Amino acid sequence: MSSTETIKVFHLPFSFMLPQRVAAERGYFADEGLDVELIERDRTCVTNKYIPAEETLTDDNDVDLYPICKWESLKRTWEFDDGRIVAKGTFADQPYAVFVHPDSGIEAPSDLANVPVGVNRRTGQEYTAIRALEEHMDPDEVVIEGHGMPTDRLRALRDGEVAAVTLLDPHITLAEHLGFEKVLEFENHMGVVGAEALEGETLDAFMRAYRRAVETINADPDAYRDQYLDMLWKDEAVAPDLFESIDTDAVREAIEVPEYEVPELADREDLDYHLDWMKQRQLIDDDADIDAIVSPLR
Repeated sequence: MSSTETIKVFHLPFSFMLPQRVAAERGYFADEGLDVELIERDRTCVTNKYIPAEETLTDDNDVDLYPICKWESLKRTWEFDDGRIVAKGTFADQPYAVFVHPDSGIEAPSDLANVPVGVNRRTGQEYTAIRALEEHMDPDEVVIEGHGMPTDRLRALRDGEVAAVTLLDPHITLAEHLGFEKVLEFENHMGVVGAEALEGETLDAFMRAYRRAVETINADPDAYRDQYLDMLWKDEAVAPDLFESIDTDAVREAIEVPEYEVPELADREDLDYHLDWMKQRQLIDDDADIDAIVSPLR
């Protein structure tokens, strides 16, 4: 690695990616000799999902690193040849949850058998929801529907277009203040994908800076509450109707900044296990090869 390595990192504005921004703003990347440019899409222009569905990030957008759900990282690296998986983890003590309308009659996860659950397609919630629901019903009883961004899913639930939706905090807290009820909770798993040319030394430097940001946030989480809530306030501008009947100050006070974690280097055996599960569910090609998916950096 040269004295100053310039890398582009795709930044998801979700709350679990806060350490990435903190590391950039507090100069932790710079201290490691990295000139990191965070690439982020404008929320007002995003109508479906943050990760572009029809173009590669490592090639078309010249991105060196990007975070994405573990299962989508498997699918995307294989089908799009969009880099190689270099790390994985939960990133934060912050689970997904399934919410229902209080008048739905749904009281337990098993009541969701053959009931459409609204997700954002080809994101972490789709795959994790399928896996979580399978613990409470037969796999062929799991029904997933695409309902877009968190604000789209909350509107769909409010308007009776779907019986249940998946959410991640801070939208979980928003859903509770809107009167919806939680019936299931499950872990959020992420992967980090690196470009083919990414060097192991550069990845190590990135991880050291990321770890430092995690330690900084965990030492004083309240100091980062406003940054943590940034996505929620951007959503208020996009979907003001969802915020008209609630006390936003009460929502803000109810939300706790989670404890963050540092991603681990990619575990080939673990990822191969999940690749097999995806093949069984016909979520990826049968000939998908783990050796073409996981980075050989380590």
